[in-house]
Amino acid sequence: MSYNDDLHSLSHTKWNCKYHVVFAPKYRRKSFYDARRIEIGQILRQLCEWKGINILEAEVCVDHIHMLIEIPPKYSVSGIMGYLKGKSSQMIFERWANARFKYRNRSFWCRGYYVDTVGKNTKKIQEYIRNQLVEDKEIDQLAMDFEDPFAGFKVEKTKVKK
Repeated sequence: MSYNDDLHSLSHTKWNCKYHVVFAPKYRRKSFYDARRIEIGQILRQLCEWKGINILEAEVCVDHIHMLIEIPPKYSVSGIMGYLKGKSSQMIFERWANARFKYRNRSFWCRGYYVDTVGKNTKKIQEYIRNQLVEDKEIDQLAMDFEDPFAGFKVEKTKVKK
């Protein structure tokens, strides 16, 4: 694959704008399980199609989303992120009305996001996104849950007489 294969064109522009984007639900809630995971992926795919954004690689993890996307230069990254997060939030609340009570003010996503330009590292970032779920599971297995040995005991206060 040569450099020219990656180029896209508008009427007077040749472009190759790829971005690695990561964003999370509010309070990093682990809300992407099974059916919801698939449906949220479909919502984001549909929104990207409407704007002409090409998704090269994407992964919906338990508490965040990784996307490698090509955004035409006529759009800004911040404008697209506002569009994706805003519209998807509305669509999510239409599908799961009871989610409104967990997320105040109809905002499903955190305020911020991570974005990085890809450049010539497209293959590496695609591989990283593909393996993200596996890495998350391995880290979860390494983490040990410690129980507080004093959680079940109540300490009675004694009054001191003067």
